[in-house]
Amino acid sequence: MLKKKSLSILALSSVIMLSACGSNGTGGTATNSTAATGKIVIKYWTANGGKIEEAKQNLVKKFNESQNRIEVQAANQGNYDDLHAKVQAAYAAGNAPGVFDLEISSTGIFSRSGMLVDLTPLAARDEAELNIKDFNPGLMGNAYVDGKLYGIPFMRSTPIFYKNVTMLKEAGLDPAGPKTWTELEQYSQVLKSKGKTPTTMAIGVWEYEALVAQSGGKVLAEDGKKALFNSPEGVAPVEFWKKMSNDGLIKFVVGKTAGADADKDWTNQISAFKIGSTAGVAAAMEISKGNNFEMATDFMPANKNYGVPTGGCHLVITSKLSEKEKEATWEFIKFMTTKENTIYQHKYVGYLPNRLSALQSEELQTYYKEFPQYKVASDQLKYAVPRPNANAYSEVSKVLIDAMTKAILEPNVKAQDSMNEAAEKANKLLSK
Repeated sequence: MLKKKSLSILALSSVIMLSACGSNGTGGTATNSTAATGKIVIKYWTANGGKIEEAKQNLVKKFNESQNRIEVQAANQGNYDDLHAKVQAAYAAGNAPGVFDLEISSTGIFSRSGMLVDLTPLAARDEAELNIKDFNPGLMGNAYVDGKLYGIPFMRSTPIFYKNVTMLKEAGLDPAGPKTWTELEQYSQVLKSKGKTPTTMAIGVWEYEALVAQSGGKVLAEDGKKALFNSPEGVAPVEFWKKMSNDGLIKFVVGKTAGADADKDWTNQISAFKIGSTAGVAAAMEISKGNNFEMATDFMPANKNYGVPTGGCHLVITSKLSEKEKEATWEFIKFMTTKENTIYQHKYVGYLPNRLSALQSEELQTYYKEFPQYKVASDQLKYAVPRPNANAYSEVSKVLIDAMTKAILEPNVKAQDSMNEAAEKANKLLSK
């Protein structure tokens, strides 16, 4: 899944120690230097593949052709897990990339470790050009850590609700689809009675964060030092999923291929609903066209209210660059996040249009009339909440997934008991 990331605190601590012992910390790194042509060479490490990588490579090519002072060399490093681990190792070795895609919930640990440049003074200096207020407020929650700006929103996402409209019509259901948890259960019962699988999904923290927000709760305390997911609002999503699973209304898939398995059911019209990133809109439209079914997107069904976390990545600058390299990297980030380029990547992939000026542009408003599937995620942002930024959140996420999996799939395990046990483990991690 595009939202996934994992970052070991122990591994990052080792990176910091190695960096302090084995790097001079001055001037340029081995991967960001001046080419024989006289250009400043900046390494840009990316995450995710397919159309997402295509869009990034296209934008890099456009940047390189737009001027003759800086050469950006983009290299894909796999998913967010892979990329983050490789950046840590490269930083310790003194040859980190100048810029990389940082999944938003890792902003806290990367910035507090000293691995990132504080962008606050650069953004203030170039406010007339950057116009930070033009970025959608719903996407800025994880950009700041301890009051300082560390990331500029780039390819940002939310989970959205994908509907196979053709399957709904064939089942005699309103193609508008379910708007609440109760309606989702009702729709699912009808689909099951028709021999269909209503929803196939992996047990994920990102999706869980949405359901907690919809229930009026929080996953962690504001200071990130205490688990709140064993509260009634945090347990309600797990109880709902367990009931849906027991009733055969959600097919939960587990293991390393869980996300891919859920996508296969959607692609092959086995399941009618899918929860997925807005980054998958373009691909989903191609799939529906190729497989001859009508698809639509919608807000995730509400409980007490709507609610959704954001995801995706910032562009960030690694520390220990020379001043010349830092300025060159900053020029690249400003280019990649312009109104024009945010419109481009939004239409090419489906990621959110980060800038309000892009969202309100005549180009996108006209585009939405033809392809309303793209607009849903932006409309849903009014209900967006930041992801937890605690240093230990990656470890806590693993604890959460284990607890939810146990509660949902093991008949004799109560959701409250499993989440209480997980909260005890999480609090130990968060107190370090």
